[in-house]
Amino acid sequence: MFTGLIEEIGVIRQVSQQRSLRLAVEARQVLEGMKVGDSIAVSGACLTVERVEGGRFQAALLPETAEGTTLGSARVGQRVNLERPLAIGERLGGHFVAGHVDGIAEVVSVQERGETRLVELLCPAGLERYLVDKGSVALEGVSLTVRNPAGRRFAVSLVRATLEATTLGEWRVGDRVNMEADLLAKHLEKLAGKGDGSSQELIAWLAED
Repeated sequence: MFTGLIEEIGVIRQVSQQRSLRLAVEARQVLEGMKVGDSIAVSGACLTVERVEGGRFQAALLPETAEGTTLGSARVGQRVNLERPLAIGERLGGHFVAGHVDGIAEVVSVQERGETRLVELLCPAGLERYLVDKGSVALEGVSLTVRNPAGRRFAVSLVRATLEATTLGEWRVGDRVNMEADLLAKHLEKLAGKGDGSSQELIAWLAED
């Protein structure tokens, strides 16, 4: 379980294809105490650490992860958001993020708004039912607040701290980004026993200030 609060930006230093796609990521902070078998969120996708050495960790991608996330087309030199799992007793500053990417969204506009940046995205078909105004969404592993959802389109506001501490400051129109819908919203829908969006009113009520 993660929070969507990025600890540092890592750099992919090696991409190899053996029985599965493997990434070697250069990092510093997240390597502290890291051991084989640990989980690590890489741009929103939960991966399992297979090796730690020389200022890098290595992780393999399951076929469904390679196919369903932007990491399937990872390249050497690419910067990625990194977060270690939430430890019991720590403050939850973002929202519950599982590290299970639901689909790939597309950046459709980027607008400067003074000290902030407003980014509009198009979410994958079927995920729009989880988008409610002031609700939560994780993009590239970053916990964000949904603004003005309309159909499959929605916006997020990026403050200066987010732009500087994550890869979101690099977004351009046409970029594809990993998206994880709010975990609690998905559970509420399941408990409601329907997948047709009829539980959206309850989800919206819970997302209110």
